[in-house]
Amino acid sequence: MKTKRIVITGGPGSGKTSIIKYIEENGFSVIHEISRSVILEAQKEGIEQLFLTNPILFSQKLLEGRLKQFHDASKYTSDFLFYDRGMPDVTAYMDFVKTDYPKNFSQICNENRYDCIFILPPWKEIYHTDNERYENYEQAESLYHYLYAAYENYGYNVINVPVGKIAERVDFIVNKLKK
Repeated sequence: MKTKRIVITGGPGSGKTSIIKYIEENGFSVIHEISRSVILEAQKEGIEQLFLTNPILFSQKLLEGRLKQFHDASKYTSDFLFYDRGMPDVTAYMDFVKTDYPKNFSQICNENRYDCIFILPPWKEIYHTDNERYENYEQAESLYHYLYAAYENYGYNVINVPVGKIAERVDFIVNKLKK
């Protein structure tokens, strides 16, 4: 059986990282988000917010990293492989900041397909900012809509994950995958 590639996405502060950690702790294979490492690498070079300073370079680095993760996934043999964000997140963020990006960004997203997309809606009660997350809650809400639209534009059926306790959200995801 081929490993199914499952994306967990959503705006900043919607609970993605907590869900991914829980999924991993419960024995599922996970590919972790790389944006924080790209941000930290740029900060070491003196660029406080690479996405704000040079959104194309930041997005190129993310897309390259996520494409590598996509290809490296061939070594997994589990039934499901969960990704903390997918390649279409890159173009969604670029659309959010109304920045044109190279056509190959969309081509890469179209040619490298995931099997299932789960999106986490904005959730004000758990939202907070930190050193790498600069968006306010209203921007996080807007990003959710851009992410949803991006995945739909690439032909995906996007599944909304209801708010709730982490275990409940993961149960929802796993039960949808078993159908």
